[in-house]
Amino acid sequence: MSIKQMISGMLLAAAIAACNKAPAPTIAENTKTPSDGGEKVIIDLAKKYQTIESFAASDCWFAQYIGSKWTESEREGIAKLLFSKQVNNGQPEGIGLSGWRFNLGGGTAQQGAASDITDVSRRAESFIDPASGTIDWSRQAGQQYFLEKAKGYGCEQFVMFSNTPPVNYTRNGKRYSQMGAYANLKDDHYDDFAQYMASAIEYFKNKGINFDYVSPVNEPQYNWNEAGQEGSGWQNSEIKKLTVELDKAIENKGLSTKILLAEAAAWNHVYETDGDAGRKNVIGSLFTQSSPNYIGNLKNVAPVIAGHSYWTDGTWQSLVSTRKKVNQSAKEAGLKVYQTEWSMLGDGYDASEFPGFGNASYMDIALYMSKVIHADLAYANASSWSYWTALATERWNHKNRFLLIKVTPAGGDYGDITQSGTHAATKTLWVLGNYSLFIRPGYNRVDLQIDGASKELFGSAFISPDSKKLVAVYTNLSSRQFDAKALIGGAEIASIKAYTTNTSQDMAERTISEVTSSIPVNPNSVVTVVYNLK
Repeated sequence: MSIKQMISGMLLAAAIAACNKAPAPTIAENTKTPSDGGEKVIIDLAKKYQTIESFAASDCWFAQYIGSKWTESEREGIAKLLFSKQVNNGQPEGIGLSGWRFNLGGGTAQQGAASDITDVSRRAESFIDPASGTIDWSRQAGQQYFLEKAKGYGCEQFVMFSNTPPVNYTRNGKRYSQMGAYANLKDDHYDDFAQYMASAIEYFKNKGINFDYVSPVNEPQYNWNEAGQEGSGWQNSEIKKLTVELDKAIENKGLSTKILLAEAAAWNHVYETDGDAGRKNVIGSLFTQSSPNYIGNLKNVAPVIAGHSYWTDGTWQSLVSTRKKVNQSAKEAGLKVYQTEWSMLGDGYDASEFPGFGNASYMDIALYMSKVIHADLAYANASSWSYWTALATERWNHKNRFLLIKVTPAGGDYGDITQSGTHAATKTLWVLGNYSLFIRPGYNRVDLQIDGASKELFGSAFISPDSKKLVAVYTNLSSRQFDAKALIGGAEIASIKAYTTNTSQDMAERTISEVTSSIPVNPNSVVTVVYNLK
């Protein structure tokens, strides 16, 4: 049945109900805005799904260098793009991120060349000195700069995450691992690592920044045995051991921070039972009471499963089917879903859906990101969505695959990152902003149906807690214009604005003159429609 047939049927049902003086279980009977029956979109405000908690990005790794070494005008300009919620003369200043992920580094920056990480920009500082073991809270100053900027701009949620333990506690004295599938953490330092994370949380709490979550492990399904960046593998049993210690440390310090697990390297790892059983089936292993690795009863563990959208994003079919399984598995375990890391890392993108990295434009990459965001929200039912990473140089013809804001040191893309240069917003920033600036913490996803929805045309809708603002985000990858004029049950619309990102526009604002006016969504664009409701 088409949307037009659905509308006609609902209007007829409402008319019959009125004649019979009996209620009809449809949204049409409560429809207060006029309808000409030509709408291709139906939004049902009564049918609610997950509550959105944040749209976020990570500070790895460039924030440390830029925040401590670059000029104030450059740093402030970057912060404004990431966190500002202001719209001036129809143009947003930034994308109003509501979440920020802070990397608790491992000390490879202090080790320098001895860390074996040849790319300086991927070395991370630690508050613990690798040589003496003393703690210096003035470390990670650049990251602290952006953390404070996020707080100042009104960012609502903060997550502290660790890729691996500090080098002081690792088995090989390095921040990459030689332990294969097992944790690069000495057996007698689980409690020390936990105490260190709790101390870092306490330090920031005393500075007025409260971390909502701490994520102690990252992509545990990988071995991280190459010296490209900080990392360690983890068995589910080792994750439990660390989580028990971290739960104690948080409790002893009286902190409100919750433990976020387990940053799965790909969505399928959270539910698959085949293959590496010690590291897969994260939900079943960590959140099932009968499992020896069960941690769901610990007071400070959040009822959330966190995973990354890499490697399951190559086709529309994979995007949908994998995320439906995530949603079902999480629902059965009573868990919320957080997507905590994505960039266009994979290489298995279907040629019929993506032109390939060599041929892709910056907008092509941003449009594909919108496809991933939509799938995570609409099919995985994700309550939080985070990008990796906020800042990076554009090297090796990667374009904007791995960054929201392109930073260029004084010596060029391959120059010294400590030398202040310039920054530029990219299309990935603005397309993420089509979601993050308007869908605020506390908004609920509501039902949205599109006549002719496909992998090339899709959208989702969200209602504010006070039911006074409705936000719908549409992505059009087709070659035809789409009219997003919607039938909205039970609502009276006061005004409408639309914000468009395409090749030539960056969240450009326009006012829709009449409630019944068409709302064009042109090919290869993302449009956010904001309804102010009476």
